[in-house]
Amino acid sequence: MYLRNDSLIYNSQNVMLNLFQHLLSRRKIPKQVRNDLTSTISKFIEPQNLLIVRTDRIGDVILSLPLAGIVKKHFPDCKVTFLVRDYTRELVENHPYIDNILTLKEENGRVSIKNNIAEIKKYNFDSSIIVYPTFATSLIIFLSGIKNRIGTGYRWYSILFNEKVYEHRKYAERHELEFNVNLLRKFNIDERVNPANVRFNIYINPESDKKIKRELKENSIDPVKPIIIFHPGSLGSSIDLPIEKFKELIHLVNDKTGFQIIITGSRNERELCEKLVLNNRINNLAGKFSLSEMISLINLSGIFVSNSTGPIHIAAALNKYTIGFYPKILACSAKRWGPYTQKAIVFIPEIDCENCDREQCNDLSCMSSINVMNVFAEIEKIYKLITNNGEIK
Repeated sequence: MYLRNDSLIYNSQNVMLNLFQHLLSRRKIPKQVRNDLTSTISKFIEPQNLLIVRTDRIGDVILSLPLAGIVKKHFPDCKVTFLVRDYTRELVENHPYIDNILTLKEENGRVSIKNNIAEIKKYNFDSSIIVYPTFATSLIIFLSGIKNRIGTGYRWYSILFNEKVYEHRKYAERHELEFNVNLLRKFNIDERVNPANVRFNIYINPESDKKIKRELKENSIDPVKPIIIFHPGSLGSSIDLPIEKFKELIHLVNDKTGFQIIITGSRNERELCEKLVLNNRINNLAGKFSLSEMISLINLSGIFVSNSTGPIHIAAALNKYTIGFYPKILACSAKRWGPYTQKAIVFIPEIDCENCDREQCNDLSCMSSINVMNVFAEIEKIYKLITNNGEIK
């Protein structure tokens, strides 16, 4: 049995209820799961073997990493496993508080229900937090017989969770990372996380580090001298700063600072990034590195400048200065998706608009209203901090 990610959507919970009725009648659901299908656990859970499910994109996984350390702080003997997609696996490898990693089994873009259930059952998890729920992953966790299943109460398939959390993320009342941490309240964990105390514990792979330093040397880039990275794409996750604005900004940085300039992006964004190569001092390295190597590259930089995209969260997790461009659209806003660090500087459109959505943002060219001179002024301040031993002279 296979399901395509997020492609199976029903309009009514009645379909789901009929499915469960059928499974129950054929005794296809494990006994312990049948017993708690419509009940909730009255006392706090004390996890001993926890599976955290986060099977979406780079930034989403980064913003879930602190959960592992927080769980270990309160339950030191709890074994913590992450279930992730194959392409984000390097984000969680060698994490000091993650004991095991499972990779979501997929074939030709489809999630294998049967194979994932068989794999998960091997580990006898007593609890699972479905941080990013899809119908496929939620059904897998349900049919795997995990006793405590924590997830949102606002999806049509939330009946699959017997410990529901009622928080609407789309209203951006807090940051995505804080929403994630709030899921731990089912374990009687009430952690007050903030950019000053958060810990991501991203691993820097020594082999990736060596490769990046060789690559930089080949491109006449000295890792000891200040490096600034521009990442102009977002793979459609948000509304981007126009490429002409990036070009204007890079021109200022190139002319008025001593930053070594690197452009990054995915393999599919290489052509876009090439538009920002104004001279031979600017290096387009888009599409050249694995995720582990990208982490090493960002770790060698002084500033990371980008739209709302996964690598900006890597930069924030590595405690780098980050400059981000975010629309006023609530679901994409910096309040929910901004870089979670004290070293973050965020720019939003200066145009006066209300109840912004993607269509309106595009029609009004909202992101074009961001003042590039204001952005450069912040970059210049950081450059002086970096080159003058922490003092702006």
